[in-house]
Amino acid sequence: MIAIVDYGAGNLRSVEKALEKQGHSARLTSAPWEILSAPGVILPGVGAAAGIMGGLRRLGLVEPILEVIRKGTPFLGVCMGLQVLFTESDEGDGVQCLNVIPGRVRRLPEGLKVPHMGWNDVRQVGIHPLWEGIPDHSYFYFVHSYYVDPEDRETIVGETEYGTTFASAVARGNLMGTQFHPEKSGGVGLRIYDNFARLVRNGLPDDTRG
Repeated sequence: MIAIVDYGAGNLRSVEKALEKQGHSARLTSAPWEILSAPGVILPGVGAAAGIMGGLRRLGLVEPILEVIRKGTPFLGVCMGLQVLFTESDEGDGVQCLNVIPGRVRRLPEGLKVPHMGWNDVRQVGIHPLWEGIPDHSYFYFVHSYYVDPEDRETIVGETEYGTTFASAVARGNLMGTQFHPEKSGGVGLRIYDNFARLVRNGLPDDTRG
């Protein structure tokens, strides 16, 4: 069973349904023991970094999330769930995040319509199991005003253009994340979840464990 972290935000059920549609067992949960014992974990994200971090702290989920990441459990962050893996977000006066991936979350450039909402293409950077069966420059659905800027550029496995070139998919060892919403992205989005679930079931290839 893949654990989908429920920190009190809406629209998380769509991630569960996307996994179930691909034949994978998943459960929305805010129970630390379920997250710690799950073979794979997804942290979806809607809203703002401060709200997500507040929800995780209130429910006592920060340490369980950090622990599953430390022990090598396959972990996928989606949209804001990716952003809170970074060190700090520029939202408001600055929000301290989980600091798992060194880097900042920055606002999209001035003059652009924000949020960046709708379909945009993703250029695959290198080879990663998340992309299996997905053509390069496939279109995915985005809703965001901020983007991740990792210190280690080697963690970037997907890039998108919107006023600037930003990291739209990131991976490091057992950690993976997408700025776009796979559950809103049709067949290619479902394939992202299917590929992640297969990694959970079959294990991470040696060359992704770095």
